[in-house]
Amino acid sequence: MTTQKNIQEHYDLLCVGGGIMSATLALMLKLIDKNQKILILERLDRVALESSAAWNNAGTGHSAFCEMNYTPENEDGSVDVSKAIKVCTQFEKSKQFWSFLLNSNLIENPKDFIHAVPHHSWVTGEDNVTFLKNRVAEMTKHPMFEGMKFSDDFNELKEWIPLMMNRRNPSEKVAATRMELGTEVNYGVLTRTFYKILEEKFDTPVFTNHEVEDVDPTDDEDWFVKIKNLETKEKIHCDAEHVFIGAGGGALPLLQKVEIDEKDGYGGFPVSGEWLICNNPDVIKLHHAKVYGKAEVGAPPMSMPHLDTRYIDGKQELLFGPFAGFSTKFLKEGSFFDLFKSIKWDNIPSMWGVFWHNIPLTKYLIDQVRMGHDDRMKELQKFVKGAKSHDWDLKVAGQRVQIIKRDNDEGGTLEFGTEVVHSKDGKITALLGASPGASVAVDIMVKLLHFAYPEKANSKEWKEKLTEMIPFWNKEIEDNVEDFKHIRKECSKTLQINLPK
Repeated sequence: MTTQKNIQEHYDLLCVGGGIMSATLALMLKLIDKNQKILILERLDRVALESSAAWNNAGTGHSAFCEMNYTPENEDGSVDVSKAIKVCTQFEKSKQFWSFLLNSNLIENPKDFIHAVPHHSWVTGEDNVTFLKNRVAEMTKHPMFEGMKFSDDFNELKEWIPLMMNRRNPSEKVAATRMELGTEVNYGVLTRTFYKILEEKFDTPVFTNHEVEDVDPTDDEDWFVKIKNLETKEKIHCDAEHVFIGAGGGALPLLQKVEIDEKDGYGGFPVSGEWLICNNPDVIKLHHAKVYGKAEVGAPPMSMPHLDTRYIDGKQELLFGPFAGFSTKFLKEGSFFDLFKSIKWDNIPSMWGVFWHNIPLTKYLIDQVRMGHDDRMKELQKFVKGAKSHDWDLKVAGQRVQIIKRDNDEGGTLEFGTEVVHSKDGKITALLGASPGASVAVDIMVKLLHFAYPEKANSKEWKEKLTEMIPFWNKEIEDNVEDFKHIRKECSKTLQINLPK
């Protein structure tokens, strides 16, 4: 990435953070208006080293096919699938955008970043099997989930997930769903591809080893951005009409320095993760699926156990986890003082409220931190009977900062989604939170463009370009079912993934 060129005095958009979010926003804006002058700043020496890096996230194309936290069970036993519909709709927009880039010859080979990997939800026990059966019955009423299969037949499950069914007692109450349309995505490769397009096709510089220290308003309604070159220690500054803070866990500390009322009350709760990584090729080849189980009581939704096929650095991998950990860092390459520095007078009630109302979560994290290798293997053996300890190694995953926001009733609430905080005029925006994150980046950025550039986004020119890139950016699937099915089929062909049933 760029380190030699000088930073200029003024930009239309300045993006803080070299991950998938900044890359998606900058590329979308350049495709709509190539005259936009954009600068991206990254504090590390390469882009996509934090949350976007392959080993630091689940790699799941989050489409709610397998993630049961998106389909909670109501008290009457019914299943609420509204969140699943929302998440799947968002991911479909990502696939449409990626397909546009391939069809425009801006990306050459989809296999560099996306693979067809069936998605499964998997449960044991009679009550959970009933829940799963109700879940698939409710989900398949929507056209996005057509083709989802349910089975509690031992032999069929053995065909779907042989590694998990080996050595299992045929009398055990087990069930799973299967969606062939599931994907595995390497967001690190995708992010670097976006930045390569930006630099080579749109002359958009990405300055690594540059940290944004502060962002202040100016008299002419721009933003004055204070920057430090971490190699030379030189202090630099520039003006920007719009600023996007997409720095993962680093977004909250910078947002807290910005003089906008909308930031007040926000805090962050850092959660780290770890994976068990299989080192035995004979075991790896027995599993080609993403299989999500149910989260334990008290566990955050991001901690749903899953056994995942991954494609990283051109090699098929097998991961199990994540196991939660705790660190006061907000970034994997952050400072142990991050959490303490983030505590401000305006967010103390929020932070205290979250602690007081989330004692089970605190207990869960303490138990997770105390786990040794044998304890983690016992969790894996619930999925893979007879899994051998020497076949699996521990690897530290990414660092996430869950959103803490003000709540009038409880003081504060802990959110597990992704949220954009922005000024009234939309000229400064910050992305907070974690999952589903990268999978829904395209939809998030479409919304961001509309409140950051309201007049332009509602112009005929911008609407036509958005429709060309993302056909369903403003369409309801329920009102355009046949059109949606056609677009989904074409995207599957372009991305070289499984065709919808």
